[in-house]
Amino acid sequence: MSSHRMEYAWRTDRGRIRAANEDAVAVFPESGLVIVADGIGGASAGDAASNLAVRAVSERFHIGNTLPADQRVARRRAQEAVGAANRAIWESAQTTEHHAGMGTTLVMGYVCSDWLVFAYVGDSRLYRLRDGDFVQLTRDHSLIQEVVDRGFFSTIEDAQHYGINRNILTRGLGTGRSVAADFGEEDLRPGDLYLFCTDGLTGMVDDRNIRGMLLRADENLDLLTRSLVELACDAGGLDNITVALLRVS
Repeated sequence: MSSHRMEYAWRTDRGRIRAANEDAVAVFPESGLVIVADGIGGASAGDAASNLAVRAVSERFHIGNTLPADQRVARRRAQEAVGAANRAIWESAQTTEHHAGMGTTLVMGYVCSDWLVFAYVGDSRLYRLRDGDFVQLTRDHSLIQEVVDRGFFSTIEDAQHYGINRNILTRGLGTGRSVAADFGEEDLRPGDLYLFCTDGLTGMVDDRNIRGMLLRADENLDLLTRSLVELACDAGGLDNITVALLRVS
């Protein structure tokens, strides 16, 4: 359990265009676990992949009678959970005809004591707002991020203007027998606000406007998740939108 008082809120929406919602989210306030996934593969396949990921991660993380109380143990548990989710999706894709080719992004976080351990695959993101500073803690596993990292373009916007598709992923859960997730750790401070989200938000709303909305965090967190979803929908709502907020009080 965290030594801080934690507040949670989450919301998922299909947006304005998509016929179905292929995102999935699960939050366990009593455990300090947050999971967000964005399915790929279309229709039932994307939905199946994201829900398989969320279920597999939550089951693996809650395995046994105790939750990790040590950062190293938590990181190892997160690694095992991501691996279990990848296997579940890969195996389902091999054995179920209409699941062929499916996959999903994933971003998850686990809070205990005064720290947060997180893991991610794909382009679903984790941000931190601290003392007005808004920082992306994850780094997209996408083609457009890769060409920027290699120095071909100076910014994501430059690459997008050139014609690089921002939706092409270089990693995803279930797209191979194994997957390389990235991990991180954060020391929590009172007042911190963490945002887990799919690209249905970040593809529609830039970081400056997301930060502006989060600065209103003295609002009820549930109302804030609704406002973020509405912001993405008002900008076009071209994709499913999922947000989960974690505030350190």
